[in-house]
Amino acid sequence: MLHVAVCEDDHALLVIIKDKVQTYLKENNIMAILETYDRSDLFKYDLQEGKYFDIVLSDIEMPDTDGMKLAEQIRSCLPDAIIIFVTAYLKYAVDAYELDIFRYIPKSSMDEKLPKALDDALKRMQNQSHKSYLIQTATKIEKILLKQIIYIQKDGKNAMIICTDGSVKKVRKSLSDVYKELHSEDFAFVERGSIVNLAQIKGIRKDEILLSNGVCLHASHARMEEVKNRMAVYWSEHV
Repeated sequence: MLHVAVCEDDHALLVIIKDKVQTYLKENNIMAILETYDRSDLFKYDLQEGKYFDIVLSDIEMPDTDGMKLAEQIRSCLPDAIIIFVTAYLKYAVDAYELDIFRYIPKSSMDEKLPKALDDALKRMQNQSHKSYLIQTATKIEKILLKQIIYIQKDGKNAMIICTDGSVKKVRKSLSDVYKELHSEDFAFVERGSIVNLAQIKGIRKDEILLSNGVCLHASHARMEEVKNRMAVYWSEHV
């Protein structure tokens, strides 16, 4: 299910953009939840409350904020979201690289450029889908890039995901279920209670595996041999 937000203070234009996006989704048989905002403060509030969006289409100049500040807010809450500015002000395009603005669409060219931008956005999402892990709770959906995961450890009925930024994400699932959902050969069990990202292994000694954050995990002899074999395959594919 695709989650799309449209933020535009001009209500008439908001309706136009919404209709064009809905037409695109219908013509391409895409199931989506589309939410609209005519006030950026309400949109930012929802972001802070954990609401998730795959794609955000936004005006770049609104009464209470500008597009660059809004993009910073989106990036802080949804680092993987695709941001598309629908605007009459292309003077901001110089700032696009730093904030990873996916596309600028002139309001005068929406009929031509909006469908193409959505096509390209969906292609990017498909290319990145296998590189992230999705955590869904009752209140929000969060994506974690696989490269940001150091290891995953069992804690009672939960799986604790330890990330490179020091954060820990809790998932109420078994390690076996999480491992299946990763869909990646870059992860391996080192014990019944731990899964490691092979890219985060910095050293192996006797029965210990040293990870990039300084943590050492114990592994049985059988598991250690498996990890060594998996590491050999991993480095042969990534060197």
